[in-house]
Amino acid sequence: MIVCKFGGTSVANAEQIKKVANIVKSNPERKIVAVSAPGKRFGDDIKVTDLLIELADAALTNGDVSGKLQVVVDRFKEITEELGIDDSICDVIEKDLQERVALDKTNEFLFIDNIKASGEDNNAKLIAEYFNAIGLRAKYVSPKDKLILNDYPERTIALPEAYENLKDLGKGDEVIVFPGFFGYTREGILRTFDRGGSDITGSILAAAVKADLYENFTDVDCVFSANPKVVSNPVGISEITYREMRELSYSGFTVFHDEALMPVYKLGIPVTVKNTNNPSAPGTKIVPTRALTGRPVTGISADSGFSILYVSKYLMNREIGFGRKLLQIIEEENISYEHTPSGLDDISVVIRSKQITDEAEDRIVKRVKEELHADDVYFRHGLSLIVIVGEGMRNNTGLAARATSAISRTGANIEMINQGSSEVSLVFGVLQQTENQILRALYDEFFAPITVG
Repeated sequence: MIVCKFGGTSVANAEQIKKVANIVKSNPERKIVAVSAPGKRFGDDIKVTDLLIELADAALTNGDVSGKLQVVVDRFKEITEELGIDDSICDVIEKDLQERVALDKTNEFLFIDNIKASGEDNNAKLIAEYFNAIGLRAKYVSPKDKLILNDYPERTIALPEAYENLKDLGKGDEVIVFPGFFGYTREGILRTFDRGGSDITGSILAAAVKADLYENFTDVDCVFSANPKVVSNPVGISEITYREMRELSYSGFTVFHDEALMPVYKLGIPVTVKNTNNPSAPGTKIVPTRALTGRPVTGISADSGFSILYVSKYLMNREIGFGRKLLQIIEEENISYEHTPSGLDDISVVIRSKQITDEAEDRIVKRVKEELHADDVYFRHGLSLIVIVGEGMRNNTGLAARATSAISRTGANIEMINQGSSEVSLVFGVLQQTENQILRALYDEFFAPITVG
């Protein structure tokens, strides 16, 4: 059995949905289809999810609800008309939106979740309707009472019972069309996953039914070794391990959500990233292990919006519990950390800047000075993390030297270096304005064509 997920660009309009239907029909093993809300049809277009956020904001501020609701309905009407299916599905969608807008607004976060999730939910209903209209037997299945999630306000995750509830999906003759991005708590409260949530839904479904393959359809032929918006014509990746993909996704590779790998990783289910617009392309396969090639680096990624908390104290290394106490202070501000590179007398804590308010920053600095008696404490903002990833890095000497030399040739300064204990990644903290320059320099260093003398 194959579980396949189609992202927003893959279901953005009628033309794209027809491509999805052809892909599903071409292989009878594709029994479960997870779908996103309609994405952008062209560069300056607005995603349906963004339209729904505008609708939710209007509902919360007593704004123009009817007009914004109609914009969403019209988007689905356009798709319905171009697909040539019964427009009664639009009445279903409009009624659903009206009911959602009228929901309790006491918890604004959960109210917005409910409105946002209607994009995926109603698109799944529409796509199932189209599949049946063209003779492809299909059934829309709601996550309600099946994809069971933990309670708010904890970070959204699927509970073990979700996998049990979903394990028999796809055993019938029909293709299951399942909305991505959301599920429900035991009490029936709708919650959404983080960004890229439809990837997570597809992965959960694949793990639940113990699929032979999870296909993630997007709008690129494969995963590239670097961001093609920064590096011209980067090398495509044909095969990559879960661990490599996790490292790259975490640090800027938007083609696949990093959390989405966990359900399939545990069961060793292979994943293929493919292009809806070019389904014959082999794509990129994500696997538990792979044969190493002559190139030690698989990919280079970059992500901005980081801050570093720098703490210095003489003889810090002799003080039992210093690191724990420092991280406890950060935890009590409800802040998570990314990396903690350290030396004998200093430690740095890398944090995503969006988590830190000016007030929280002041409290942290004050507490570290007063409670841990640090000699020097300060934050640095405006940083990017650039990550070099590759299973072959462990067996390659001089790689860090090559990387630092490449960075030095740009004239940029390295603010932080950290190597993961798995030795498949090397992280550099740099000033945000130097990110693209450094990314190109590192790509040239590790992916330049090999010349034979």
